[in-house]
Amino acid sequence: MPANLDVNKQVSTVFSIAQTLRGTYQADKYRDVIIPMVVLRRVECALAKTKDTVCEAYEANPDIAAAMLRRKSGYAFYNTSRWTLKKLLGDAAHLDKNLPTYIDAFSPNIKQIFTDLDFKADIKKMHKGSKLTGVVRKFSELDLDPERVNNVAMGYMFEEIIRRFSENAEAGDHYTPREVVRLITRLALAEGCEDLKEPGKVIKVGDFACGTGGMLSCAKEELDALCPDADVYLYGQEVIPDTHAICLADMLIKGQRAENIRQADTMKEDCFPEDKMRLVLMNPPFGQPWGGKDASDGVEKAVIEESKKIDGRFPAGLPAKSDMQLLFMQHAMYKLSESNGRACIISNGSPLFSGGTSSGESQTRRWLLENDYVEAIIALPGDLFYNTGIGIYVWVLSKNKAPKRCGNVQLIDATGKWEQMRRSLGNKRKFISDAQIEEIVELYTDFKEGELCHILPREEFLYKEYTVKQPLQRSYQITAERIDAMASAKFSDNVHDLAKLEELELIDEEDLTSKELAKLKKLRSSEPIFQQMIALFKDNLMDTPTQDYKGFAKSVKTLLSELPPFFEGETSAQRKSVVDKVVNAMSEMDKTAPLRYKRDGAVEYDDATKDTELVKLSEDVDDYFEREVWPYVPDAKWFDEETEDKVKTGAEIPFTRYFYKYEAPVSSDALLAEFNKLEAQFQDQLKELMA
Repeated sequence: MPANLDVNKQVSTVFSIAQTLRGTYQADKYRDVIIPMVVLRRVECALAKTKDTVCEAYEANPDIAAAMLRRKSGYAFYNTSRWTLKKLLGDAAHLDKNLPTYIDAFSPNIKQIFTDLDFKADIKKMHKGSKLTGVVRKFSELDLDPERVNNVAMGYMFEEIIRRFSENAEAGDHYTPREVVRLITRLALAEGCEDLKEPGKVIKVGDFACGTGGMLSCAKEELDALCPDADVYLYGQEVIPDTHAICLADMLIKGQRAENIRQADTMKEDCFPEDKMRLVLMNPPFGQPWGGKDASDGVEKAVIEESKKIDGRFPAGLPAKSDMQLLFMQHAMYKLSESNGRACIISNGSPLFSGGTSSGESQTRRWLLENDYVEAIIALPGDLFYNTGIGIYVWVLSKNKAPKRCGNVQLIDATGKWEQMRRSLGNKRKFISDAQIEEIVELYTDFKEGELCHILPREEFLYKEYTVKQPLQRSYQITAERIDAMASAKFSDNVHDLAKLEELELIDEEDLTSKELAKLKKLRSSEPIFQQMIALFKDNLMDTPTQDYKGFAKSVKTLLSELPPFFEGETSAQRKSVVDKVVNAMSEMDKTAPLRYKRDGAVEYDDATKDTELVKLSEDVDDYFEREVWPYVPDAKWFDEETEDKVKTGAEIPFTRYFYKYEAPVSSDALLAEFNKLEAQFQDQLKELMA
């Protein structure tokens, strides 16, 4: 924190007040009182100079227009009561009744904050616990006048208060350090923003996981300096009530519109469907589920319904239900202005590489790359955040790439750009200095290859998944080992599936569906027949293997003909399936066996050898196999299985691979010499002790 923005005194006062709540509140509930009281004191201090003017106007005409009161207060809010926290103490006996009256005298936008926080219930609770008078007295002495504690300093104060009250929060529920906020704001404005300096320019900035509004505040400060003649409008959505309350109060003090700061879940709704943003800055939660039992009520249904819309917010598909980061990224691109929108979004490593080829994660990356939205990805140091030590990345996304960037993605390794904090704050042990912020932004704007910067074509990260198989060459033999292996595993859906049979038998048959009842009946019927089959094969063990597939299959079919149907209504096709499964179970790969051919003369390939290879779209598949596969498996064949219904093209960004530096391990001779040296030192010390 800059020296001129030191708010340690105010923070210490706030936490000394929090300690007085002990007994009436558990420690993790102190925030229920502290957050609304900080907001109340902040807006009271902001209104202090114009309070008499507003009250006189209201008392002269109780029907005066709200717009007139806002004009007289100098802010987008006002209070028509003569009460202040200090004056309320003059009638301490009725404080529990007068404080709610004071709050009700605020303009609707401020009053709604306290309603959302259910603060009146806490007033009653504090009164009952004899804590109310002490809390109000101490807050009445706290100086939060905007002239002495400006909005930037207030942001640091809120950050520290929130951090201390959230030290036990999950890693995904974190607050963005101010230096990281400054960095991503600088990155967003570093390019493609020359038009913002035009007089009268309207600039809309959005943060749809806005927390206490730090990113929006920082963006406003940067834009005010960069383009003082522009009109800047801030838009935010935040799901947590108390952090939303702080953000709303801060935005109102800045003169922003209350209706543009909403308490809402971005996964459920877009609160500003008619507005497109020039800039989006976001730090969405890490690893928070949008679906399944751990997701918030209604989120999964809302996300799935949105994904089905032709022009919805999630056009690239849905990632795994356990993490909503890539949904936020899609939402950001949806909200950007089509002609020149820019976004900076913080993520952990998961969105870079998680998920298989056809997964929602891979397809979202593919969508971002194919649309050429990704300008840069910047790796930042670990231990920057308060509640998590993991490394983080900044995605710079754009709909107005400079010509030099078109078709390219810039990777920047800024993991070494940090300084040690003198005192750790939770997990935060490092910070990025202003000079280092400049260095990172310069790496981005220079757009030059170097030790910390790689510029790669977007096709580098797009790949196609090919299936690889070897020719079907097998020998066959009935052995005790193979019989035991077949008996210990599931055989098929209707024959020998002990786990499923046990599961169904634990359920009352009246609660089973007709399909489940039918399966239960088949499994009960087939199990004794399957055991007869096992005994039959054990009586017909083979001493030597055979490469005669047709002959072996005929022998198996003959043996199985001795068994009754596995279940009622068994068809010839189902019996053939049993034969095929047994033949496969009694076989092993044998490269000396003859090739097998299909009816059309094509070589038949072995599904048991099926593997996959990921080949970059920029590389010829035969060149890849010539280098990576055929030297080791000369008879392997690749198959392109992509169809309209089967996705085999994906994307991943293995960031660390491009900055990996090989370090040769210490040689065994050097290690032995070091060991001998230590042993000699130990022996000398031992002799001294024994002397």
